[in-house]
Amino acid sequence: MTNQLLEFWEWLFERTGCAQKLSYTCEVHLFSSLRIILTADPDNMKAILTTQFQDYGKGELFHKQWREFLGDSIFTTDQKQWQDSRSLIRPMFVRERVSDLEIIEQHVQKMLVHLGPGDGRMVEFDKLISRFTLDASTQYLWGRSANSMDDERALFAAAFDEVQRVQAVAERLGPLQAFYPRSTFYKGLKEMDTFIEPIMNEVLALTPEELQGKDAKSDTFLLALARYTRDRRVIRDQLVALLLAGRDTTASTLSWLFLELARNPRVVQKLQAHIKEILGDSGRAPTYQEIKAMKYLTHTINETLRLYPVVPFNIRASLKDTTLPRGGGPDGMRPIGVPKGTSVGYSTLLMQRRRDLYPPISESFPYDPLEWVPERWETWVPKTWQFIPFNGGPRICIGMNFAMMEIAYTVIRILQQFDQLVDHGNTSEMKIDIVITPADGVKIGFVKSKEA
Repeated sequence: MTNQLLEFWEWLFERTGCAQKLSYTCEVHLFSSLRIILTADPDNMKAILTTQFQDYGKGELFHKQWREFLGDSIFTTDQKQWQDSRSLIRPMFVRERVSDLEIIEQHVQKMLVHLGPGDGRMVEFDKLISRFTLDASTQYLWGRSANSMDDERALFAAAFDEVQRVQAVAERLGPLQAFYPRSTFYKGLKEMDTFIEPIMNEVLALTPEELQGKDAKSDTFLLALARYTRDRRVIRDQLVALLLAGRDTTASTLSWLFLELARNPRVVQKLQAHIKEILGDSGRAPTYQEIKAMKYLTHTINETLRLYPVVPFNIRASLKDTTLPRGGGPDGMRPIGVPKGTSVGYSTLLMQRRRDLYPPISESFPYDPLEWVPERWETWVPKTWQFIPFNGGPRICIGMNFAMMEIAYTVIRILQQFDQLVDHGNTSEMKIDIVITPADGVKIGFVKSKEA
């Protein structure tokens, strides 16, 4: 599905008059009895994700629809089951692990070879970066890479993509999804499990003493899971859920970021100067602290996440009779009742593009909200809950810092290797499945100077 979903939301807000109200919140009725509230209001998102967190969750319907893919993992459960999953996962993303960049470097070096000899020939960057992030994520989480960059026909990568595609389509069909053909979905699940099974077997064959004896450097999420439980289904579900988040967040953002860099050579040059200022001309790998010091690089990543948030549309269910602070009354600024079981969809994509949430375009702030301009972050600080690319509150993306570090590290290493990027006719058309990606791909050429 391309821009149509965004256009549908925009049309819906215009048709119902909600775009003229201050809350950008409306309700629709599907199949006569199914009530859905749609919102692009920051106060409502704050309520759903923080202040009324106990009132909203994934809900039974979401869990049922996603269980075959993600099981009882952190992304499909609520309350204690969700809390237990999050507590289990959290140690994998403490600063000590996030700052260990060796795994990323190992896979970046492989990826750089695939970017070509530096003569500007066209590379399907989005496909390559998707394989790169899959390999890095499986290595980090499982202790073994999928090695999809070495083999474009890698069965696991293709199966994982197909399962996501079918799941995303079925999700949008709602009650009609039972009629959607899912043969490739089940074939993909089987292929995924065929890849995962031997890896699990190897770890589950270890004794408790061997599991505890692993040093911090060689520890993985899979080993941590094996210390926690011997239940194969629990382990499988959490492995797949974390891979989905770890791979797609980074791949989507890097695809959009380089699409924009190829169109904006001025930003490329500014980033390269910024990198050289801190790292010099040696081409050496950056440290965690050096990456954190690169403010313009952070602005560039944030600008990409502002215009292209990874998960553009999300959904929650009311777990009891409750309210939202915006959506009621003539102007939409009063509370609205939300009966138990109501689906509430919210869009960070739409909210982060709302012109009324930005300063007016002026001589001192000449930045159109719909344009990609990293410089806006030098003077502009978004108000609370108006920029939430990783969600917020207790369910904020647990791997956010790792994703930001992996994205930044990859940008640095590519721009150290190549002097220019060539735009081979890219468009901003969006494909919206589970995450948002460029619908027409990202076709870029990478150029090295003759002096290099």
